[in-house]
Parts: sequence; C-alpha cells; structure tokens
Amino acid sequence: MYYEYNGYNDYNGQNDNYNSTGNTSPDKDPKEKKKGTFGKFLGKAVSAGLVFGLCASLMFTGANSLLGNITSSSSSSGSGSSSGTSTAIPTVTTSSSGDASEEEVTSSTDVSDMVAEVMPSIVAINVVVQETNMFGQTEDYEGAGSGIIVAQTDDTLYIVTNNHVVEDTTSVEVVFIDDTSVSAEIKGTDSTSDLAVLSVNKSDLSEDTLGQISIAVLGDSDSVEVGESCYVVGNALGYGQSVTAGIISAVNREISTDEGTNTVIQTDAAINGGNSGGALLNADGEVIGISEAKYVSTEVEGMCYAIPISTAIPIINELIEREAVSEEDQAYLGVAGMDVSSDVAAMYNMPEGIYVSQVFSGSSAESAGIQVGDIITSFDGTTMTSMEQLQELMQYYAAGTTVEVVLQRADISGSYEEVTLSVTLGSKN
Repeated sequence: MYYEYNGYNDYNGQNDNYNSTGNTSPDKDPKEKKKGTFGKFLGKAVSAGLVFGLCASLMFTGANSLLGNITSSSSSSGSGSSSGTSTAIPTVTTSSSGDASEEEVTSSTDVSDMVAEVMPSIVAINVVVQETNMFGQTEDYEGAGSGIIVAQTDDTLYIVTNNHVVEDTTSVEVVFIDDTSVSAEIKGTDSTSDLAVLSVNKSDLSEDTLGQISIAVLGDSDSVEVGESCYVVGNALGYGQSVTAGIISAVNREISTDEGTNTVIQTDAAINGGNSGGALLNADGEVIGISEAKYVSTEVEGMCYAIPISTAIPIINELIEREAVSEEDQAYLGVAGMDVSSDVAAMYNMPEGIYVSQVFSGSSAESAGIQVGDIITSFDGTTMTSMEQLQELMQYYAAGTTVEVVLQRADISGSYEEVTLSVTLGSKN
C-alpha cells in the first residue's frame, strides 16, 4: 500500500507514482520518487535532488504587509471579478453564504451552476523539468497539475498549488479558463506543507481573459463535517478541467511522513493524476481543501486527501508576502545535515529535526558554536523538519542577519539537552 501524489507526466503517459511503500500504519511510509513526474509524497530526503530512482523520503508568522492577508471568504458569491481591484490583496472572512437551503443542496445532484461559477478560478499548470540521465545527458520531461487563483493586486494574480507540482522545474505555464497560456513565476514554496504560490503578471493577459477569470471563494475547512457532499475540480490527466464528486470521509486525518505529521481531509471524490493543486469544494462552491494525494492499494478504494484550506491560508499569505534576497546577498549558515524523520527519531530515540553531519570551517555556524551531532529543531522561530526546508528558508535571509537557532545536543549519556544559539549569518558567496 502506498500514497500517490497526483501530478501527471506526459513522458510516460501514466499517472505518476511518487509513492511510499509500506503498511497501512500512517507512521510507516518510506518514499520513492520517480523522475520526470510530478507526484511525490509529503516527505523526501532533504539533500536529495530530483534524481531518477532515488528514495524521497515555514511555518508562518502572522505578519501584515502592504499586500494584506488571505483568509476564509465571507463573500456569498461563487467567484469574484479579477479586474478593477486595488494593490492590496483582499482580506476575506469565514464564509456565510448558504444561499441554497439545506433541503435544496441535499435533494439535487445537479451542481452544474456551482461548477460554472468556480471554474474561472481554477487553472491548469504545465511544467517542464530537466534531468540528467546515467549517461550525463540532459532530457526535458513535461508534467501537469492544477492551481487555484486565490488573490490579486492591480498588477499580479496569485495562484496556489502543490509544491510537488512545481518543484525542480525549468518552466511553469498557467492555462486559464479561456485556454490562454502564460508563463508564471514561483513566488514561494514550502515543502513541509507541500504548498507553493505562483505569480502571473496581469500585463501578460488580455482584457478579455481578465474579464473571464475570477478569484476563488475560500471556505472554512474547520467547520467541515463527515458526510458532507464535496467536489474535486482540476486538470485530471492533463486533459483540462474536470469534476468528480463524493463525500467527506474523514477530517483531521493524520499522516506521518519524514517531513512530520500532516493533518488532511479525506474524501472518496476521485483525485486523479493532474488534480494536484486543484480545489476540493463544498456544496456552496467554496474551496475547503487543496487536492494532494491518494492512498493506493489493491485493498483500498476511494481514499483521497486534501490540505485543509484553513491550514493553508496562513502559509499562502506568508509565501505571498515574503521577498527573496538577491543571490549575491543571500545568507549562509555553513552546515551539512540529514533529516531525522519521525521514524528515525523513534528508532534511535533522537529528537526530530536536522542532524548536523558537518560544520564548515570559518562559517557562521562554527562561530556560533554549532557542533557535529547537534540536531537543529528551530530556525528563527520556524520548526525545522528537513534540510530542504532550511535551504528554502535561507533564500529569504540576507548576510549579516542575526537569528536564533534552537538545537538538541546529546550529552555523554546520550540524553539530549536543548541549546539556543544566536547566529549572525554569513555570506553565501
């Protein structure tokens, strides 16, 4: 039995299987990632690149900015116009729509009107990843996923998707409701939560396209109940937008991975290859989840998972608001490390985090007193679960910035003690 991410790969013409083999226990899921596809499970080894056949095994701080914050929507509309807005990202609140009565929702299976309102806020995502084969030759592979338009300014549209859809890509293209395709920039990624935000310049879109697209209405996943009707919208198999239906099978379902424990919504609505990053909707057309993965086994049917939107919102805001530092000014910590996953931590009685395997001479880590064998658990207030996560985070820090690093250090008896160090980050170059 294994989990399967749901990107889609045109190279092999099959649903991709970035999966984890193991038993049904949620704390057993070693991962294997297949190159040229876009569906790997929620955790992977930090230092691993996108390499064929390798096993693949912030968060946010509430900060307001000029862009404002995305929250759950209070709009009673299924979508909103994408034009004529201010430079601030609209702040929305918990949905209070409920225009259709409970009797109407449960007595009719025709949701075509609702879907028609939602579709303009859903996009297809086409990506290209370049890999080097065993002969040293580079090859391009195409893949596909989905995305949700969640916010905008006068100049920019922001689209949320899964990190595994856009990870290690050389190009990202977004396809809107009218089949207009434009290049997108990866604004920010968070591998731990498997979320990414793309940005698209409105100047690249015609007035006609801008008039047809809309901003998704974000609901409140905390109020979702088991048994509710739900719908999945996305770019299934890379063929374009489609819809599947089902019910909420479980909420607050915990799945343990090498990245940590993730809490997801379970549904029997089919999440197929290419649906990754698309929307899980309630009966009112509000986004209550971001489609991510499914459980695959000959013994299992209809176990699909979505990231709860109420969990995703603060991370999305953080990714939109953060500004990457130019490469020449980026900070450098000066350590090499390995992930201490939940499985490894339990097996060896170690804290979860990043095991420091090397401290580079003359680095800021060495100056601050970080030692080989330390396990980094927090960096500037963000819990650390993988080296990849730390590397992602470093691009937002300039050299000379002082941060607090919390680590666990073993004593002579093998017991761990928490140590907090103040580290002034050095230059990457």
